Amino acid sequence: MEDASAAAIIDARGMVTGWSEGARRLTGYPAEEAVGRSVRDLLAEDVPAEAVSARSGTVMVRHREGYLVGLRVRGCAVTGPGGEAGGYVITAASPGRGETSLAGRAFQQASMSMSVFDTSQRYLRLNEAACHVMGVSEETLLGRHFPETVAEAEHSRGFNWHLRHVVETGRPLRYESYTGAPSLNREHAWVTEMWPVRDAAGALVGTALAAFDSTEQYWARQRLALLNEAAAGIGTTLDVIRTAEELISVVVPRFADFASVDLFDWVLGADEAPAAPAQEVTLRRVAHGSVTEGTPEAAVHLGEVDVYPSFSPIARAMREGRAIVSQAGEPAFMRWVAERNSRAPQGRPYRQGVHSMMAVPLRARGTTLGVAVAVRVAQPDDYADDDAVFAEELASRAAVCVDNARRFARERTTALALQHSLLPRGLPGQAAVQVAHRYLPSGSAAGIGGDWFDVIPLSGSRVALVVGDVVGHGIPSTATMGRLVTAVRTLADVDLAPDELLTHLDDLVTHLASDDQGDDVAELGATCLYAVYDPVTRRLSLAAAGHPAPALVLPDGSARLIPMSAGPPLGVGGLPFEATELQLPEGSVVALYTDGLVEDRDRDVDHATAELCRALTVPADSLDALCDTVLKAVLPEEPSDDVALLLARTRALGADQVATWDVTPDPAEVAATRQAATDQLTAWGLDETAFVTELVVSELVTNAIRYGAPPIQLRLIRDQTLICEVSDGSSTSPHLRRAHQDDEGGRGLLLVAQLTQRWGSRQTTRGKTIWCEQSLTPQF
Repeated sequence: MEDASAAAIIDARGMVTGWSEGARRLTGYPAEEAVGRSVRDLLAEDVPAEAVSARSGTVMVRHREGYLVGLRVRGCAVTGPGGEAGGYVITAASPGRGETSLAGRAFQQASMSMSVFDTSQRYLRLNEAACHVMGVSEETLLGRHFPETVAEAEHSRGFNWHLRHVVETGRPLRYESYTGAPSLNREHAWVTEMWPVRDAAGALVGTALAAFDSTEQYWARQRLALLNEAAAGIGTTLDVIRTAEELISVVVPRFADFASVDLFDWVLGADEAPAAPAQEVTLRRVAHGSVTEGTPEAAVHLGEVDVYPSFSPIARAMREGRAIVSQAGEPAFMRWVAERNSRAPQGRPYRQGVHSMMAVPLRARGTTLGVAVAVRVAQPDDYADDDAVFAEELASRAAVCVDNARRFARERTTALALQHSLLPRGLPGQAAVQVAHRYLPSGSAAGIGGDWFDVIPLSGSRVALVVGDVVGHGIPSTATMGRLVTAVRTLADVDLAPDELLTHLDDLVTHLASDDQGDDVAELGATCLYAVYDPVTRRLSLAAAGHPAPALVLPDGSARLIPMSAGPPLGVGGLPFEATELQLPEGSVVALYTDGLVEDRDRDVDHATAELCRALTVPADSLDALCDTVLKAVLPEEPSDDVALLLARTRALGADQVATWDVTPDPAEVAATRQAATDQLTAWGLDETAFVTELVVSELVTNAIRYGAPPIQLRLIRDQTLICEVSDGSSTSPHLRRAHQDDEGGRGLLLVAQLTQRWGSRQTTRGKTIWCEQSLTPQF
């Protein structure tokens, strides 16, 4: 019997009397070893009772090599001439072979892997899909114990444990795994249903399973998880390079064995994108990563520039604006690998096995910023179309974050440049105070704020100290700061008192807010502190608009905040500002600052202010050193807001530098007053200025007597310039006018303006003061 089905003849005593070639193939026993033996010697276990009664069923036979084989058998009785039982003809076949029933064929032809095990985890049946996964025929597996058919590994032990668990508990279960299979060249995801099989009496006789290959769904979930991780992990900072590094950390190692990000140089700077792209793409490597420590396969080091020719996948991806997938064997891929090996031969061993790469352009808001490259070496799967779709989505999210970081850096650079152009670079020369300052722009994602300070020389050797803060960040805040800086300088030139100046500034801010917001007058959100120090009287007059009070350090080393009214912020309108005056000893230090120095969501303001006062009392070699000491002691490691600090040490003009005369309102007194001024200049050794000073004194005193009101006073101040001041009790301010040829007067102020370096007038509590300055430095 040469048929594929096995046949055997068994006599009435159970002895084998006939043996086919098919039987030899199934059991391994040739006819000479099988014939004459008891059939029980070939069976691995007793035949089930139901199979005996039905003369058909599945039996376990021990193969000649020792393992078990499950066979579907059918018996046919043979009778003698007298009708007596002469034995049986047994036909056998592997389960599934020659299936004739619809259920059997459905099992055998099912698209999912299906298997049946006995209670000892030995194979009883496998369908075609299961045999394909295992890579062997059903005959090879039947009767064998599952652990014998697979490699020793954790996933194999886990699978066998679940088979035993079904037998032990009698309950079905679902088992999900990601593992390989003997005949598959890569790992797959599996969803396996296992359930107990029972006989007619309800006894558990085996375990069945159906395994569904869920690899596509698994990778879809993995891609979705990566996208969610990218949404949370990319763009955590507004730093271009850090954003690129975060993209690398997302894709390596789960999506790529090596990945890199290259950007155009203009993305890393403050320039805009060029109008026309070049044929060759020149990019700078900003980030890369690998499953191998140190990224030895990288042909381009971080920070280096690489030029990609037009035929390369990278250039093609950027030109076409889509992901380009390239596999081993393709000309472009092989040329790319060869170019990498030529550029960095030391990394050649780590590029062995590279079989797939993908270049994805980083595009945001219609602009290409660079390219991301993903390479697979150890991962067996080549990149496919669904991988390209995923990579484009991931690159799009990363590109938006890179572009946001670029725009933030550009805006920050612009705002910082604008702010530096508005802040004083070299403080003007004056004798009233010695100053030092620090400005620290915020490094937070909110951007540059609107903090500012200024030192403005005033008439009479006085000086104005200003510090302010505009709520908000970025260029709009800086632009508003510029408006306020200009407005304060303009109002300071009018020489207004601090509270009066803030009143005018408040009106201006209200108008600005009204212009910006339409018909609704809104708060602009700005604060300001304006202080004036007079070195002659040593008086400090100051007023605040919603700004923190300055700190004062006296020569004895004590420090405190100056008690004063904070006043309403600028732009509120309709509320008064209150000025505070105090007399300071020479050598006092006044510290003006913005709220970023002492206010933070994680700090107590009172504690920070106390730290400021303590830091101001620390001995320092200079005001600059004291600035650094204060910032180090008070500021946290990463300030959340801009900080401006202005320190001013007061000086005083002694009696030998100031001369004052009360003038009787009589024209006859002009000559005596002029002579007194000339004598004082001789005493100061300033005879070279006598001629101009005599003319200036004559004109100003004469005008005060003729057009002003008593009391009239003349004051000369010898500072870095020679200052001449004439005060009277009239509040009417003088102005220049052009005198006609036949006019007898009207030329006095014009003469003063021509002879002196600068001149002006200021209102006082008792009238006005006309002043002018002469340079004491020889003019060539």
